[in-house]
Amino acid sequence: MREPDATFADPRQAVLYDLFDHDRSDLDAYVAIIEEFDAHGVIDIGCGTGCLAVRLAENGIRVIAVDAAAASLDVARAKPYADRVTWVHADATALDGLVPEWDLAVMTGNVAQVFVDDADWMETLRAIRRALRPEGRLVFETRRPEARDWENWAKPPTPGTLPDGREVVTDLAVDDSAYPLVSLAGSVAIDREILRSSSTLRFRTLSEIDSDLGRAGFVVTEVRDAPDRPGKEYVVLAQRGRAARHRA
Repeated sequence: MREPDATFADPRQAVLYDLFDHDRSDLDAYVAIIEEFDAHGVIDIGCGTGCLAVRLAENGIRVIAVDAAAASLDVARAKPYADRVTWVHADATALDGLVPEWDLAVMTGNVAQVFVDDADWMETLRAIRRALRPEGRLVFETRRPEARDWENWAKPPTPGTLPDGREVVTDLAVDDSAYPLVSLAGSVAIDREILRSSSTLRFRTLSEIDSDLGRAGFVVTEVRDAPDRPGKEYVVLAQRGRAARHRA
C-alpha cells in the first residue's frame, strides 16, 4: 500500500483539512444509505479526520474507522463523540482481524481512487469482504471518468483568510498525462511557511469496477448518482456474495 498523502499525513496540513473542506453535505447520502439498510455496525475505510465516523457514532451506530494517516486520526480523536468510535491506524488489510459481523463498509470522498495499484485495490476489496457479515454491503463513490471533471480542478494562487485571522494562499495543479492516473500537486502558504502535497487518483470505468468487485466476491446491486455532484460521480452499492466470482 502506498503512503498517505501529505494533506492527511502531515500534522500541519491535517489540522487544516476541515477548514478547507468544511461543507460535508456529501456525507448526507451515506447517512441515508446506512439508515436505508438499517446498518448498526459500520466500517469507515479511509476515514480521514473522522467527519462521518463521529456523525454515525452520535446516532448510536457502532463504528470502526480505519486510516493510514496518523495525523488525521489525531484530528478525528479530538472531535465530539470520538470516544464512541474505534480508531485504527492502518490500511484496510487490518480488517482481517475482525469477526465478520459488520453490516456495511463505506469509502467516501476519493478513497476508492487512491488505490492506483490493481493488486492493492483487490487486496483492499477482499479484506473488506472478509470483515462483513454474510450479505453485508459495501458502498463507495468514484468519479466518472467520462465526465473528465479533473479538467476543472486546477486553481491558480488564491488568497484567503483562516478562521484565526491568518492569511493563506492556496493553489492546485493537475496532470492527466498518465490517464487513467490523474496527479494533483498543491500548496498552502501561511505567513512564510509553504506546505506542499501531491496525490494521484485512479479513474476506473463502471465496467472495470463491476469486474473488480465480482472477482473480490461482491455483487453490484445498484449504481446511483451522487446527489451533491450530479453527473460527475457514481455511488456504487455492492453486496457480499456467498463466494467470490472469477471473471476475466
